[in-house]
Amino acid sequence: MQLYPIETGNFKLDGGAMFGVVPKSLWQKTNPADANNMIDLAARSLLVEDGDRLILIDTGMGDKQSEKFFSYYYLWGGHSIDHSLAQYGFHRDDITDVFMTHLHFDHCGGCVQWNSTRTGYEPAFKNARFWSNRDHWEWATAPNARERASFLKENILPIEESGQLHFVPTPEPGLDYLEDTALGFGVLFADGHTDKQMIPHINYKGKKLVFAADLLPTVGHIPLPYVMGYDTRPLLTLEEKAKFLDKAASEEYYLFMEHDAHNEICTLKHTEKGVRLREIHTFDEIFN
Repeated sequence: MQLYPIETGNFKLDGGAMFGVVPKSLWQKTNPADANNMIDLAARSLLVEDGDRLILIDTGMGDKQSEKFFSYYYLWGGHSIDHSLAQYGFHRDDITDVFMTHLHFDHCGGCVQWNSTRTGYEPAFKNARFWSNRDHWEWATAPNARERASFLKENILPIEESGQLHFVPTPEPGLDYLEDTALGFGVLFADGHTDKQMIPHINYKGKKLVFAADLLPTVGHIPLPYVMGYDTRPLLTLEEKAKFLDKAASEEYYLFMEHDAHNEICTLKHTEKGVRLREIHTFDEIFN
């Protein structure tokens, strides 16, 4: 197995929305805001090369939305998914599987592109199977009013229409983790941010690498009360996050940060004040 960090592009979101009830005087110490109160974010994917399979975890926003749409998110930097794949000698047509942690636009928008005549949409990875889970798919295709702006039908429905959609099974009632999946890695299911978000756990080079997605958006979100305003069930996020952080610190997980524009990987430790940051690493420092 070989892993590669894939930078799909950077953007900005409102810092207050990203930190919920936490005052700006606290969160700006780790995530400084610009004059518009916007903070830097990444859309960092992970590529898993495992035998003859090439699995991409999340795809970023993509590029098919309108100029007006992207203006809300203040895109910055020169990253793109195609350039990142090419750095490692890959092309999007090489991708065999796309694993979607959840279907918010900043995680799955890159799954779908315009067709050649711009009259409709098609999968952006023509040879790939696309993986969600049935509970989350149903949640996303009949969205509640709070999340409707994040579940865009043009990002979701063309995947099903293509016949390339597959579902990871969900755990038995009372359980939140699947040890083995068709992708070759374990998955933690979390419901606080959105229903049945999937958090990949990958055993790699003697370490446990966890793709944190929106369970832990940035290093600045490590303190337990630092929960996004976007979460649909923030009190449930508190429970899930407490359990996750405790295990991550105890079992020395390496957390791959999807949304932290300035930190790729972090580790955690137990302190008298709760779980806190141990160290920040680049991907290459740990795995190359």
